[in-house]
Amino acid sequence: MANHLLEVKDLSVTFHTAKGPVDAVKNVSWHLDRGEVLAILGESGSGKSVSASSIMDLLDMPPAEIVSGEILFDGQDLLKASPEVRRQINGKRIAMIFQDPLGHLNPVYTVGWQIEETMAIHGTPKEEAKAKTIELLEKVGMPMPEQSAKKYPHQFSGGQRQRLMIAMALALRPDVLIADEPTTALDVTVQAQILELLEVLRNETGMGLLIITHDLGVVADIADRVVVMHNGCVVETGNADQVYHSPQHAYTKKLISAAPGNGLMSDSDMSAKPILKIQNISKEYSGCKALDSVSFDLLEGESIAIVGESGSGKSTTAKLLMGLEDASGGRALYMGKDIFTLSKKEMKSIRRDIQMVFQDPSQSLNPRMSIFQIISEPWIIHPDILPKSQWEERVIALLEQVGLSAEHRHRYPHQFSGGQRQRIAIARALAVEPRIIVCDEAVSALDVSIQAQVIDLLANLQKELKISFIFIAHDLPVVKDFADRVIVMRLGKIVEIGTVRQIFENPTQPYTQALLNASLDPDPRVQSVRRAERIALSAS
Repeated sequence: MANHLLEVKDLSVTFHTAKGPVDAVKNVSWHLDRGEVLAILGESGSGKSVSASSIMDLLDMPPAEIVSGEILFDGQDLLKASPEVRRQINGKRIAMIFQDPLGHLNPVYTVGWQIEETMAIHGTPKEEAKAKTIELLEKVGMPMPEQSAKKYPHQFSGGQRQRLMIAMALALRPDVLIADEPTTALDVTVQAQILELLEVLRNETGMGLLIITHDLGVVADIADRVVVMHNGCVVETGNADQVYHSPQHAYTKKLISAAPGNGLMSDSDMSAKPILKIQNISKEYSGCKALDSVSFDLLEGESIAIVGESGSGKSTTAKLLMGLEDASGGRALYMGKDIFTLSKKEMKSIRRDIQMVFQDPSQSLNPRMSIFQIISEPWIIHPDILPKSQWEERVIALLEQVGLSAEHRHRYPHQFSGGQRQRIAIARALAVEPRIIVCDEAVSALDVSIQAQVIDLLANLQKELKISFIFIAHDLPVVKDFADRVIVMRLGKIVEIGTVRQIFENPTQPYTQALLNASLDPDPRVQSVRRAERIALSAS
């Protein structure tokens, strides 16, 4: 029998809850070899992160209980190792980077101190740890590493914070690096950079790399082998190309079919009248221009997507349109009225027509209110929409319209999944019968199959109710499936605008081409070609 670097054998984990035991992981087995990239692919609740947490001894026990199985590292069963032995292995020989680096970096210490601490705990002398920290920051591509070491986590972008987490994890040259959704919240270009960095480091150090993800594009880009998990079980395993092109299990086939970017592109109808005209809007923060003379028209019944990296001005545009912030200049004409100059009383009626769906429904839905109260609250603000005697009937109709059921109206937000909460947020937006809905990264945090369901829902609502959408996103395959036209933004300016077919098939600007090249394709063969083109483009 081959000796694997890390092997999980028949692992079962149960969580003991007030409603009874929940089997989160059931007889899971897989292995990782030195120098290999293994991806564990699955949606929320599949058990992939619980498996990884078991390796690092990060499960809270209770309520968790490891019922059975072995976790063999270099032949040693970690589940039988003493706490002292586990402390010697964790961080030094097996390291982990997390999805949300801001939540795992201490806000009150400099990043240099935190990386040094990792080495000091395992016996590295102070001066040597300082020197190694600068080397690590340089290796992961941090600008001005000596100055970066003196800064705090909040002073870095999301991509830079993830690089810091990677530097910390690599401080002691581990044999195994576990990356739990390391690129989920990152822009496409930053995502590509992080994945390239991980591969370079794998090749340099010979470490085994375990990637936990729900993104088929990540699997296609970096994985040698893939393990597919569903409902706590391994349902399929094989090399990345084999699993994508010859899937055996029904769940794997479902995941692949739900991957965005494979649908028919919209053939835009430009004959409709503009419902919203944006003219030279700008926004400054302390002399820094977040938006610089942005202009575009939104047509009746049209979906226009705004894409770009963090800091491009996408969300700032949405905030100005919703009146959440004041514009520094320009006009936004809705039905001929400049909404930037309206009084609060006049703006109240406009808000009925322009609604917003936010990225994180767990933050935008009040946890103390029932779903009935959440959906009916706009009718308290706008009593002329619907008499109170009809609220119950209308809430039920809205829930059914977004694919939920009547009994859900009595529950609270925490009792729903992320996809269901986003459906509730959409139902609330529909309650005031809007003509425009602004979606700010409304599907970016959802699993691929749930993402597909929400996109289908929005498309059906657009056809049924003739709603116009401003769809802000960094996920280009989703944009390709949903949008009629696309606006590409960079550093507060529009660099290109065109139909979805023009942007994806014949982009005219180098920045747009760079975004498209950085976007991940779920097909390993296509992604291999795209990656080679991206590397060649960056080298030229």
